[in-house]
Parts: sequence; structure tokens; C-alpha cells
Amino acid sequence: MSSASRQWTSRARGILLNSRFVLAALLIGAYAVISLLTRVVLSVKAQAAGQLTTAEMPRILAVGAGYDAIIAMMIAAPLVVWLVLLPERWFHRRWHRALIWSGFAITLFGLMYLGAVEYFFFDEFDSRFNFVAVEYLIYPHEVFVNIWQSYPVAQVLIATGLATVLVLWRARSTLGRGLNVVEPFPGRLPWGIAAGAVLVAAHFAININSGRLNTNRVADELAANGIYTFFNAAINNHLDYNQFYATLDSAQAIARARKIVAQPNAEFLPGALHPLARRVTYDQPPKLLNVIVLLEESLGAEFVGAYSQRPGLTPNLDRIAEESLVFTRTYASGTRTVRGMEAVTASFPPVPPESIVKRSKNEGLFNWSTVMKENGYTPTFIYGGYGTFDNMNHFFGSNGYKVIDRTDMPAPNFANIWGVSDEDLFRHAFRVFDDQHRKQERIFSVVMTTSNHKPFTFPQGVSGVKPEGGGREAGVRYADYAIGWFIKELKKKPYFDSTLVVIVADHGARTYGRASIPLPTYEIPFMVYSPKHIAPKRFDGLTSQLDVAPTMLGLLNISYDSLFFGKDTLIGDAQSRVALFNHNRDIALLHNEQLAQLGFRKTRSMAAYDKTTRTLARLPDNDDALLDAASLFQIAYDSYANRHPMLAATPPQ
Repeated sequence: MSSASRQWTSRARGILLNSRFVLAALLIGAYAVISLLTRVVLSVKAQAAGQLTTAEMPRILAVGAGYDAIIAMMIAAPLVVWLVLLPERWFHRRWHRALIWSGFAITLFGLMYLGAVEYFFFDEFDSRFNFVAVEYLIYPHEVFVNIWQSYPVAQVLIATGLATVLVLWRARSTLGRGLNVVEPFPGRLPWGIAAGAVLVAAHFAININSGRLNTNRVADELAANGIYTFFNAAINNHLDYNQFYATLDSAQAIARARKIVAQPNAEFLPGALHPLARRVTYDQPPKLLNVIVLLEESLGAEFVGAYSQRPGLTPNLDRIAEESLVFTRTYASGTRTVRGMEAVTASFPPVPPESIVKRSKNEGLFNWSTVMKENGYTPTFIYGGYGTFDNMNHFFGSNGYKVIDRTDMPAPNFANIWGVSDEDLFRHAFRVFDDQHRKQERIFSVVMTTSNHKPFTFPQGVSGVKPEGGGREAGVRYADYAIGWFIKELKKKPYFDSTLVVIVADHGARTYGRASIPLPTYEIPFMVYSPKHIAPKRFDGLTSQLDVAPTMLGLLNISYDSLFFGKDTLIGDAQSRVALFNHNRDIALLHNEQLAQLGFRKTRSMAAYDKTTRTLARLPDNDDALLDAASLFQIAYDSYANRHPMLAATPPQ
């Protein structure tokens, strides 16, 4: 540094130290240090996991410093306004000193605790705060109890409290000096104007995509700022899809989408208001078997021996797979349970930001139960938790299902914050099925489990499963045990020989990896078990959760009018199959091992997927693939937003 620079810096420092705005500078500096330490700790963790290289760190730190400066200014803005406006006669009062000291203590404690929360959030989602964090705040009881049971909250609170005391002790002289300054209003006003100008300039200069290279999702997440990403997600939680994502001419979108969903036994309906309305026809007479869908919480294919060749964790599922039709390459559409629900039960794309399960005006939608009711079935949705969570009860209850949840299971043997144990859930499901059988009702049921979820607590006495402290492995082992128990009990029922069981996960265990859409973490089990009717077979074609309902209807030979975005994956050639994905603000279409990705604010990119190495490599843009992806998501959004009459099973109220 030159002599002139040192002299200027020393003079500026002297001016600040002799101003009451040294208090704001202290707060800004404290946040900058906290955020830098958080970013460094997360980066070290990512490097240890092989998700980050040292060469990426300079950009992460440089971009991160920009975001941190903006958020630091926003955090300090109320204090700056206060310091500008508060008259001298009040500034030096004892009550004001107490207010500043307590305000600093509370703010520093909150910011440091937030840094610890970011660590655990990143550990779970490989992401800064996003739409998931926003959605979780809607259900504070379930989420906060789960956090208390799953993480060392008390220890973190104590450590944060001690750190707050230490920081305040070290800053006591600067705080005291700032509180003793005499500074008339004319000298204070320029500070406020300067701070306001910086914030306005930053607002127009920087957005959520600033500094994103999209070559390593984890690096982009680390460069971001958790508070910034949280509020960006909250503000855009009900965004207009067409405003923020790539779109195309409506007629072109319809033509492309029709080509994608077409199959040999389907014919588009002329004059239909919904652009994808088509008649799907099967030549054979329908086989109206009972259908039970076990929608398994967080059961990634990586844990199931029949998929990953990982022995020991899922002996029951592996045995069931030997007698089942196994779809060996099935992908979830998203990373949340509600995404799995909309895909499996409604064959609906994961349009950002929210699943249709949680959106308003989601009553009377065309879905799997629509077709089943037309064929004499009595649909039920059976959930081990409280179905008010994520709007599940309203969605299923308004779309043709009788809803049964934890409130209907008054005396479970075991439960935690998320719901009753899978065994208790399945016992109650059998009570429902037995009653339906007595009434000679055709059974169609979606049974949603909860046990394979933090805090990973389970009933006593299950071999190989720790009641608590066993983590994800214990969760998978218990889920496998409960499924084995379910099949064993089902075999004793008089309706076993006329029942088809679908076992499919809602999503994988967690999303991790450098790619913006890390495909291996979306792989899930999907198998169909019905020894009397379905021959054991392994089907290796690309399959998506959106294909589950139409494929099952095909196995039952049920002809129907369809609005599904998926199709019968057992019909047609392999080249026509696609899978759709959502991760936070990004969406994508996989076709012929090319992943067309659409990002927030109309960004686009292409990648090639290597099935052997399970890695993605950047490709030049392919307009055809990108337009295909845009067409499906655009039509899905427009169909829902415009409420095409054919979208509704019953007229909307």
C-alpha cells in the first residue's frame, strides 16, 4: 500500500471512529466475519466430500463477499436510520445504551446461531436456504420438534451464547466509544444518504444468478448467501412461471408436448380444450385387481440391493423384487414428498416453485383416482402423519380420495413427530382394506409412510434396527422390515390373489453432487408385486414417477381418457421415453441421455449423462431439447393456471 493510500485509510478510519456510525460499521463487520467463517466451514466440508476443488475457492470467496456486503448493509439499515434520526439528547441516555447493548447481543446471537443452522441445512440439502426452508416455516410445530430431536440444538445454543459474550467483550471499547460520540444531525445525514445509495445500487446490480457459472452447483451455492437466498425464495414462492422461465409459442409448445407424450395406443381427442387430452386404448379386457401403492419415504435406490447390489440393508425388498416386475431405472421428479405425490398420483410435472399438492385451487383435478373411480374403485389415501402438513388432506380429499391420517389411529404402538411407525400405519391400512373387502369395494389406496425420516426413531425389538441413533441406515432397515411384514400379512388375506402392490419411493434420501440436477440422487425403486398376475421381470428402460399411474393402468388393461404428462413406459420404443426433474429453482428434461435444463430468470443449459460413470458433462445448447423441456413445463403451468375444463374431474367450485 502506498503512503497516500495509508494516509487516506487512516483518515477514513479516524472519521468513522469519531462517529456514532461506528456502531453500524461494527455490526456490518461482525456479520461479514460470521458469514465468511460459515462459507469457509461449508467449503471445507464440501472439499472433504469431493464436491469442490481448491481452484474454485477464489471465485466463491469473491462472489460471496459481494452478497455478504449487501446483506450486511440490509441488516444494519434499521440501525443506520436510527442513528441518523435519534436526537443527541436521547442518544446519550442510559435507556439508549441499554437498548444498543441488548440489541447487539440479540443480533449477534441470532446471526451466529443462523450460521450453525446453515451448516446443518447444507449437510442435509447441499444447498443454502431455499424454497424448502421457506416451506418448512409454514409448519413450525413438526419442523421445530424434528430439529430438536434430530440435531444438538441445546449444545449449539450454549456455544452460540458463549461466543456472543466473547464477541461483545472484545468489542466493548468500540461500542462504548460509539455511544459517547457527539454528532449533530448535519454530520449524520450524509451517512444515511450514502448507505441508502449503496443499497439501491446493489438492488439493481445483483440478483440470484449473479456470479453463478452453473458448472458446479455446490460451488454456486457456497458463493451465495443464506439470508439472500432465503428471502429470494420467499419473495418468489408464488411466481408466474411464464415470467421467469423459458417459454415458446403456444402452438409450437403443444405440438412438441404431444409428440413427447404420444404412444402407439393413444389418440388425441379433437376439439378438446386441454391440449394433451387423448384416448388410451387397450385391446384386452380390463383386469380390475385391487391396487395398493406403498409410497415410501426417502427410499433411494442406492440403499436397495435389487438396484444397487448393496447387500444387507433390504433383504425383504430384495426377495420381493425376485417375484416382481422391477423397473430398474426409475427417477423421482423432485426432492420433496409433495413432488412425489403429484407425480405418482396425478402424473403432473414438477413446475416451480410449488407442488400442486400445496397450491390453491387444486380441487377436482384429473388424477389416478379419476380413472379408478370410473372403473368401480373406492380410492383411499392413508397417511401415518397429520395430513394437514403440506396440505395433503385437502389435496387428496378434494381429488377423489377418502382420507385417513394419524387422527384416525388413536393408539399407535409407536410414533414420533412425523407420524406413527410404518407397522402401525400398515396395521391400520389392513383394517381399512378388510372393511372394504367386506363391503365388496374395489381397493385402490395410496399409503404414505413416514418412518424413514429424521429423527430416525423406531419401535423396540426390530432385529438390526436401533430404536434411536441408527441414522439413515436404521431408517432403511426399518422400512424394509415393515414392507416385508406388510407382504407377509397380505398373503393371509382373502383378497391377496386379486391384489397388485406397487412399491415406489416419494424421492431419494437426499440431493448431493456438483450438478444442478444431480441425477444419481433421484434414482428410486419402483416395483410391482402380484405373483398371480405379474410375471417377474426386470425392465431397464427410462421411467419416471410421472409414468407410474399410466403404466399401472396399462398393466390392468384399463382404457381411459388421459390428461397425464407421463405414459405407459411398457409400450413404445425406448427413444421416446423422458423424465422430468425439479431441484429448487431449476427444472430439466432427460431424453436420450441428454439433460436439458431450464433455470430461474430464463437461463438454459445442456449436459450429457453417462450412465456408467453416473456423471454429467456440459454440452453446447441444443435448441430442440431445450424447447421440448420448455413445452411440457409451460403447458403444465398454463393448464393449471387457466383451469382448462378438462383438467377437472368435477367442476371447480
